[in-house]
Amino acid sequence: MRDGDNVSTPESRPLESGHAPVNGINMYYEVHGGKDGVPLVLLHGGGSTIEVTFGKVLPVFAGARKVIALEEQAHGRTTDRNAPIGFESSADDVAALLRYLKIDQADIFGFSNGASVALQVAIQHPQLVRKMVFASSITKRAGAQPQLWEFMKQADFSNMPQPLKDAFLRVNPNVQQLKTMHDKDAARMQSFEDVPDDSVRSVSAPTLIVLGDQDIVKLEHALELTRLIAGARLLILPGGHGDYLGEAVMTHRHTRYPELTARLINEFLDFELSPRKEK
Repeated sequence: MRDGDNVSTPESRPLESGHAPVNGINMYYEVHGGKDGVPLVLLHGGGSTIEVTFGKVLPVFAGARKVIALEEQAHGRTTDRNAPIGFESSADDVAALLRYLKIDQADIFGFSNGASVALQVAIQHPQLVRKMVFASSITKRAGAQPQLWEFMKQADFSNMPQPLKDAFLRVNPNVQQLKTMHDKDAARMQSFEDVPDDSVRSVSAPTLIVLGDQDIVKLEHALELTRLIAGARLLILPGGHGDYLGEAVMTHRHTRYPELTARLINEFLDFELSPRKEK
């Protein structure tokens, strides 16, 4: 990128938005970008909304492809059900949303908890996933920095980051629903269980592992994932958890990294493997 390049607009307005009845909840979704081809599905981080995680990169993606952004069970504009929030159940919700939208195959980009959901979509519904971007997440507890688990031990609604509270209440003013979402999300991480290596190895979709060099994910864990997932690539960018996306809670300065990140991910999604030549 050259200085002065204007590669994105400040925001992307959805061409379509609504609620889909899936698995007992009404899931909020937005469709951005008017391009044909395989759509990109965005899965936000824990406790977040579409805008919190993807507000800075969504306009760049929407300029190049069709984008479907959604909010997970109990998050933002999506309703809750009388069940815990789980990575596996949320993956089933994503699959049901794609069926509702009559989409046979999509690229899946998940950040943090959203990446754990994306992984389960790739494991449980492999036919739906063309490519996967697994950003700033783990498949085993040992893959995270110890301070994450110390923080989770102390997780309480009173110390939930205020920007997350504000973002939720902007789209859903119900404080009790906000607290319910926080408590269910915290319980999900407090009870996090390792994903078996054999399940991770079963992922057949071309995968890009993304993280910051000061992320809560250990660099050696990200490297391990590239060995478990056949052909997976690794992208390490400067910054902490979500800085490379301009994630609203973690990023407190103006940066062009979100534009760069989105362009690099677009390159990965657009790249087609050349067929092998016979010798």
